[in-house]
Amino acid sequence: MSIEVKNVIKTYGAQNALNDVSFTVEPGNIVGFLGPNGAGKSTMMKIITCFIPQSSGSVNVCGYDVIENPIDVKRQVGYLPEHNPLYLDMYVKEYLDFVGGVYKIENRKARVKDMIDMVGLEIEQNKKIGALSKGYRQRVGLAQAIIHDPKVLILDEPTTGLDPNQLEEIRGLIKNIGKEKTIMLSTHIMQEVEAICDKTIIINHGQIVANDKTEELQSQQKNQIVLTVEFDKLVTVGELQKIEGVVQVKNSNNNIWLFEIKEDAARNNIFQFAMQKEIVVLTMQKETQSLEAVFKKLTA
Repeated sequence: MSIEVKNVIKTYGAQNALNDVSFTVEPGNIVGFLGPNGAGKSTMMKIITCFIPQSSGSVNVCGYDVIENPIDVKRQVGYLPEHNPLYLDMYVKEYLDFVGGVYKIENRKARVKDMIDMVGLEIEQNKKIGALSKGYRQRVGLAQAIIHDPKVLILDEPTTGLDPNQLEEIRGLIKNIGKEKTIMLSTHIMQEVEAICDKTIIINHGQIVANDKTEELQSQQKNQIVLTVEFDKLVTVGELQKIEGVVQVKNSNNNIWLFEIKEDAARNNIFQFAMQKEIVVLTMQKETQSLEAVFKKLTA
């Protein structure tokens, strides 16, 4: 396993930031690590990267324990924290050369050039970091995180504050890097996880509430189907809630209603209701369960 977390607890005073957290991340996977603000995402990432110790439990990265072998762990891990800490007065090439020196990389000049080419910094490489846009600063952060060729990449909110074009570019970079490395990615953007993550882990109040393949999570509510139905006449919530098989119903707009039903058979019951009331069903559409909907249900 690239990352193996077992029964981790992190306590601050009387409060548990992490409460018996366990999960694994397999090599070559891009994993989305989701949760509301204050759920424990950044705390878990800081433990994995050896910035802070856990109170109890164990964490192994590429076979190395974060407490017993922190130097070995740091050799295996690249880290881009939420607030990208860069030396703004340094030039891009100068900064990457400095980071390469910290890792004692041989032939640093060639490695810096490779990183600049990989993350698309060619045009900006001779500028001071302080003169770069947010998107290009994130590219510099990604470059410093992978300059020592780590096996595992930890990214905490890597696309925060980027415009749509920058978002697409950074996502593309992450997906491309993920072809060769294991990536753990924290974000609040559900579309980002749906687009690039093989697996999704959701944490809430310091506990794991979901841990599965992204597509499996999206279909986990398969016993409950969401329908959008439009009638040609006015009906009441009370009438619709009495239909057999309907779990919940709410009005979307005028004669358009959102039904949550237990099984497909309930669709026939909706049609039968309409026929009895001499109402025409103009449209009936089955909705795909979004990751955002799953997230809301698990963290509400």
